[in-house]
Amino acid sequence: MPVRIRESIEQLPAYRPGKPAPADAHKLSSNENPFPPLPAVIEAITEAAESMNLYPVPDARSVRDALAEQHQIDANRILVTHGSVMGLQQLISAVTEPGSEIVYAWRSFEAYPLLVQMAGGTSVQVPLRDDCSHDLDAMADAVTERTRAVIVCSPNNPTGNIVTQAEFDAFVDRIPDDVLIMLDEAYIEFVREETVDGLAAQADRDNVVVLRTFSKAYGLAGLRVGYTIGDPRILAAASNAVAPFAVDSLAQRAAVAALDSAGEVFARAEAIADRALEIHSALSERGVWVPKPHGNFIWVATNERQTELVPEILERHRIVARQFPDGVRISIGTEQATEPVIAAAAEIAGSA
Repeated sequence: MPVRIRESIEQLPAYRPGKPAPADAHKLSSNENPFPPLPAVIEAITEAAESMNLYPVPDARSVRDALAEQHQIDANRILVTHGSVMGLQQLISAVTEPGSEIVYAWRSFEAYPLLVQMAGGTSVQVPLRDDCSHDLDAMADAVTERTRAVIVCSPNNPTGNIVTQAEFDAFVDRIPDDVLIMLDEAYIEFVREETVDGLAAQADRDNVVVLRTFSKAYGLAGLRVGYTIGDPRILAAASNAVAPFAVDSLAQRAAVAALDSAGEVFARAEAIADRALEIHSALSERGVWVPKPHGNFIWVATNERQTELVPEILERHRIVARQFPDGVRISIGTEQATEPVIAAAAEIAGSA
């Protein structure tokens, strides 16, 4: 008899990372930062390599202290994790039991259903509105006595929409105090408009936590560093859901160096946000509707008939993007990729 594997794990679909790109193509499938690593980060990693024989600091204290200073909050309200995805996994594991439900919008970050299934919970997916934004009223309606957590992704990956302060406040007021509210802000540094203030929300409500990452604006996707801000009791439970030393020494040193170079980081984020708006404006001038981008990507909705056409269109424009059953997410790349992205997005939309 073969070894018995937990059914929810055995049936788990594998996470599908962004496709690699040929040498002459633009790799725009993983929402990576197109700028090279900051010089200060490279220097910090080089220095940290000399102590690779030693275990990292378990609680990433230097990163927590730097984040506490940047955000003007208590370091005890910060948990540093192996990417923000691991923060999500730890939180979901901490609150989920057999029969538990986790509510989130759909389509949203494709890891959500995997993480819920891994924890043995049940996903409750609430459709986005026609404009690809969160339907927070419907999400609140979906909360039952079995609900243990809700996830709000702003800006939403992959559609790029944001949640306003008024929308979030009204939503939180409808969620029971014993239900965890996870505000996923992986792309918050690219937002140029008024949006929900996650830092204020977690300070005001014990059941709200905010998740952020160094992978996007800070350009540390290859090192996997994220963090969660919230009630220390909740963070302690999440910390118990992972093995010690989850964030390695190189990643910790790189994160601190990136925070010390915040001016350069945000200048780059602003340049990427400008490029996204440039693409959105060019498509609007051509009569092509896509949701206004608030992250480092654009979303082009597609129907079933277009599924087979999209790969050929992307290949012809030398673009590697992330295709879903109902749309294509194209990351914002270098300046040289801008015109091909505009042309490909317009052609995809025109093929409907």
